[in-house]
Amino acid sequence: MLRNALGKTFRFLGYTVQYGCIAHCAFEYLGGIVVCSGPSMEPTIQNSDVVLLENLSRHFYCIRKGDIVIVKSPNDPKSNICKRVIGLEGDKVCTSNPSDFLKSHSYVPKGHVWLEGDNLRNSTDSRCYGPVPYGLIRGRICLKIWPLNDFGFLRASPNGHRFLDD
Repeated sequence: MLRNALGKTFRFLGYTVQYGCIAHCAFEYLGGIVVCSGPSMEPTIQNSDVVLLENLSRHFYCIRKGDIVIVKSPNDPKSNICKRVIGLEGDKVCTSNPSDFLKSHSYVPKGHVWLEGDNLRNSTDSRCYGPVPYGLIRGRICLKIWPLNDFGFLRASPNGHRFLDD
């Protein structure tokens, strides 16, 4: 009786570990579902919107300008942030706020990206903490799944004029 109970317990633990490893790999390498909070990505992503995150782009270095990404916060490694990629390594970016009279520009260093929220007046982003290392990117948001009336691919940046092509 004890042997039978121990056998069932160990089998259960074995299956739990196996399925836990499969779930970890799926969430780490394929993607997952994320609930976004905060006003920095409005109007594209509202507070409490649910989005689908895919991680393959990060692993294959397929992140492009205009993509919305989830990144480990450079200020607080325990939290994640949601921002739009404005510049990749070597790109010239506008580092000043939209309200600044004199505009300043800089180049994104190798291995980094420049991130900004769509709500420029209410976003803590690369304008505050500088370029972000590519390694902090967790994944790319590819689809909004909640609320259902807004289901679908994400819209283009309302700040497209901030993308510099020279």
